[in-house]
Amino acid sequence: MSEVSNTSLLSTINSPADLRNLTREDLPQLTNELRDFLVESVSKTGGHFSSNLGTIELTVALHYVFNTPEDRLVWDVGHQCYAHKILTGRRERMNTLRMHSGLSGFPKRCESEYDTFGVGHSSTSISAALGMALAAKQKGEPRKVVAIIGDGAMSAGMAFEALNNAGVADTDLLVILNDNDMSISPPVGALNKYLARLFSGRTFNAARRAGEKVLGVAPPLLEFAKRAEEHVKGMLTPGTLFEEFGFNYIGPIDGHDLDSLIPTLQNLSALKGPQFLHVITKKGQGYKHAESDPILYHGVGKFEAEKGITPSTAPAKLTYTQVFGDWLCDMAAADPRLVGITPAMREGSGMVRFAEQYADRYYDVGIAEQHAVTFAAGLACEGLKPVVAIYSTFLQRAYDQLVHDVALQNLPVVFAIDRGGLVGADGPTHHGTFDISYLTCIPNMVVMTPADEAECRMLLSTAMTLDCPSAVRYPRGSGMGTVPGTDLATLPLGKGEIRRQGKGVALLAFGSMLAKALAAGDVLDATVANMRFVKPIDRELILQLAGEHSLLVSVEENAVIGGAGSEVARVLEEAGLSTRLLRLGLPDHFIDHGDHARLLAELGLDRDGIVSAIRASSQSA
Repeated sequence: MSEVSNTSLLSTINSPADLRNLTREDLPQLTNELRDFLVESVSKTGGHFSSNLGTIELTVALHYVFNTPEDRLVWDVGHQCYAHKILTGRRERMNTLRMHSGLSGFPKRCESEYDTFGVGHSSTSISAALGMALAAKQKGEPRKVVAIIGDGAMSAGMAFEALNNAGVADTDLLVILNDNDMSISPPVGALNKYLARLFSGRTFNAARRAGEKVLGVAPPLLEFAKRAEEHVKGMLTPGTLFEEFGFNYIGPIDGHDLDSLIPTLQNLSALKGPQFLHVITKKGQGYKHAESDPILYHGVGKFEAEKGITPSTAPAKLTYTQVFGDWLCDMAAADPRLVGITPAMREGSGMVRFAEQYADRYYDVGIAEQHAVTFAAGLACEGLKPVVAIYSTFLQRAYDQLVHDVALQNLPVVFAIDRGGLVGADGPTHHGTFDISYLTCIPNMVVMTPADEAECRMLLSTAMTLDCPSAVRYPRGSGMGTVPGTDLATLPLGKGEIRRQGKGVALLAFGSMLAKALAAGDVLDATVANMRFVKPIDRELILQLAGEHSLLVSVEENAVIGGAGSEVARVLEEAGLSTRLLRLGLPDHFIDHGDHARLLAELGLDRDGIVSAIRASSQSA
């Protein structure tokens, strides 16, 4: 044991170089301290929790064996990176995790040289790592590159595209499959079931050991058996799946056993060509509450570390996600054509009850957004009414399928788009700031922006009546507190409403901005319209307001470039009107993480910001 072993080891680790100065015997104590620190830290800040607890030993082993940051570690998503952040000089800033101007909850290149690739969406690590490995080869730099990917992320097509490329790329690359049998929702799909069954099976390994013992007395027979095994073991062991891609497969090994991890990583670091290491870890490892319910502890708010998460006694406000989940069940009861689809976000998208009550009409396709959209198109071709529940930022991954497979064929797929607008602590990788812009430009699409919870339900019902693709875009969390009805009432297509009558200035509010616009309208005695639809936009209402007011102001929680305000401008231009238009929305840069209300205030999209922008525009006119 080193002389620091009887003191706090973690406090002495300010970089991986300090970690590499420890002896192997010190490392179990370090992992214990790291786990305790992580529990205490995340309980005070919130964040991705159970998955990070599961990667502590793996993180320590990687930084102990590889010469980071010269050697590159590429983490898939940020659910695995907290221990990495703590060990790479950011321990003292963990109390700012996911807070305004604090640490990001994901790897971020501008935050640390140890964060080699910025991520927020899954299944990108192998592609990025392959690019780094080939760049090192081209530049003659002898660095190692390691991609760490979860079993849920491995279900995405992009991961297999990268494996297919890497296997023939003639470069040194180590891919580590962190297999905890859990993505965010329980993992699904034939591949996952195949891997889970075979990775945990003992039949093949027992047969191989017995065969080696018997044939070991006759080396030629043993060699023949090994060669024959390579041709048939594809039916028995998952290693062949990755070996067929050109990788040397090793594993599975215990991802919490440093005595297995470190020697294996050391051996692999010396090997040439593409290597694949399969490690088995447990979500929530070492914290009993998270071990027993890894889904609940996947993403947490603040909680007491000793007690774990306790149910709140205060009545919770109804969220838009809950409104969608309730509507989905009610609409399914009324319309047998409805089917629900999610790309591995059952809990986050509010589909738990639907999955239980309508299991035969519920499809979780795994982390495969592109497939989800085209799959929905196929269902629609046969007369069903698919509802794709998806986050705004995740729908970006399936844009080509949205255009070619749904809109071009004018198929009636309903997109229930959660997290439209700023989402707060998850930051720029999860902000839904572009969907109005990228949806509105697509022919055949109907784009709806409910202003409150009741309107969200009615617009979802409206979408179900349409014979074309449609999107209902709603924000994270709660809205104005308007209680939805229990019926399936609809709203007139392409029609908004005036919510406040004023003079001089008319605010055209889209979706979540209505409450802020009404507050600003009270200050300015301005007219406020709830537009509801971006496409088809209420042309008649816009022209009416333009004729009665000297200034129109569009307000949206979306990129101002190409957003709803651009549609207002188009209507005015086509009508030949010169009414002044002020477009307020999100600026042309990526917005960092932080408290939602604070971000809106900084961007001028709260009441005072809207008032100030209008007054400044009026003074300059």
